[in-house]
Amino acid sequence: MKKLVSVLMTALMACTLLVGCGKANATDWEYIKNKNEMVVGITLYEPMNYYDESGKLIGFDTEFAEAVAEITGVPVKFQEIEWDQKEVELKSKTIDCIWNGLTVTEERKANMAFSTSYVVNKQVVVINKANADKFTSLAEMDGISVCAESGSAGESAIEADAHLSTGKYLGCSAQKDCLLEVKAGTCDAAVLDYTLANAVINDDTDYSDLMILEGADLMSEEYAIGCRLEDVETVKRIDDAIAKLVANGKLAELGEKYGVDVISE
Repeated sequence: MKKLVSVLMTALMACTLLVGCGKANATDWEYIKNKNEMVVGITLYEPMNYYDESGKLIGFDTEFAEAVAEITGVPVKFQEIEWDQKEVELKSKTIDCIWNGLTVTEERKANMAFSTSYVVNKQVVVINKANADKFTSLAEMDGISVCAESGSAGESAIEADAHLSTGKYLGCSAQKDCLLEVKAGTCDAAVLDYTLANAVINDDTDYSDLMILEGADLMSEEYAIGCRLEDVETVKRIDDAIAKLVANGKLAELGEKYGVDVISE
């Protein structure tokens, strides 16, 4: 009986080692392809990923990811995440990539692999129209209360600015929450992506009392898709698909549809 148990244990250990080796040798792309879905980490961020009136997820990045999926042959599954936990979600394989207006930075390059950049963006300051005469430039914003999405490029822009960094800072869970803080008067200003601000601050929206402060562009930046740091093959597959979507005009078409400045070369 002891001999039988010993043989079974040895066999079990051998199987475990083989499976472990298989996992270690498998590329991320093989892992994604074998489960037949790429889990895309997003936040609700108009015009990149958001729900329409019928409850359908739409947006530039949504349709862009779906177009890439048609080329790669692997369907995408969108999963909402907390933005300041995006690197943790990626490393733990809760998601397979971050595809949601992700700004390329040197710090992030140390933690993830980036696709080809596909959108040009900038960080802007949003204030209440009632304060238009009070705040006409960044120089008049020393000591004010300002907010941004936690872990975002907006947060980094505030930290780097000589005026905005002198006041009280509030980190929010989403960029639209920042707009609500300014709307409610609990913050004097918000720093967020121009793509979102331009899409939602209009006379016919709930944010008609807000405005983008002209001449206060803080950072120019590019968006790309973030994959796991070692995931060279998945990045290549995505890049090849992006090149095809640029060549056939699909990316430019999506940019025009959602008011996004795409990189077309």
